[in-house]
Amino acid sequence: MCHQIHKSPQLDFLGPDHWHELYPIAKGDNQSPIELHTKDIRHDPSLLPWSASYDPGSCKTILNNGKTCRVVFDDTYDRSMLRGGPLTGPYRLRQFHLHWGASDDHGSEHTVDGVKYAAELHLVHWNPKYNTYGGALKQPDGIAVVGIFLKIGREKGEFQLFLDALDKVKTKGKEAPFTNFDPSCLFPACRDYWTYHGSFTTPPCEECIVWLLLKEPMTVSSDQMAKLRSLFSSAENEPPVPLVGNWRPPQPIKGRVVKASFK
Repeated sequence: MCHQIHKSPQLDFLGPDHWHELYPIAKGDNQSPIELHTKDIRHDPSLLPWSASYDPGSCKTILNNGKTCRVVFDDTYDRSMLRGGPLTGPYRLRQFHLHWGASDDHGSEHTVDGVKYAAELHLVHWNPKYNTYGGALKQPDGIAVVGIFLKIGREKGEFQLFLDALDKVKTKGKEAPFTNFDPSCLFPACRDYWTYHGSFTTPPCEECIVWLLLKEPMTVSSDQMAKLRSLFSSAENEPPVPLVGNWRPPQPIKGRVVKASFK
């Protein structure tokens, strides 16, 4: 997940296998994504339902940072919040972004029983008890990410609202207003989830994330996925380079336990 500017331009052409050279935690014991093997996952009856109450007015801008397309929210107070599930308190929505592949048959970061989805949406929230986002990055429960898989099927109208805004941020470094959007309109009807402790999937790969991965994917059309791939990782004044394949491969689970909210 892209949440800050890389300290080193070297990372722009060094792949994920080299990230640990600059950021040793990228080879840590709690890295993401992972492969989910449902036969090994136990139902935890103590896991609560989760809920999101998002204020559409907190949605501010859309940005192409050359790594992903990100939608940014006002998180200066408790305005758009995630609660429940495995979380001990409320978390503030800061941004959402996606990871996708060069074609429809791959692109998600997490996999389920070997299945790769076309894309994966990440809604990034932070724990305001740590006062700042930067402070939360240093805590094991500082960040909560809701991950939603995208699979190919019929078009999703709510997703199109987001896709239509991509025309304003075609190239790296472009930012545009994007307002009055409630991302909970993208949630599947079923709230069942898997949860585990992991990390950001982009450098520096901090191990501060409580993951909530939704079991039910969101359905989008192949045309809608093609629109995501029409973005460029190059700036306006550079030769065009398509922004695709911005997913990190699965990392070792290292003895971590994944729990399910459902039987």
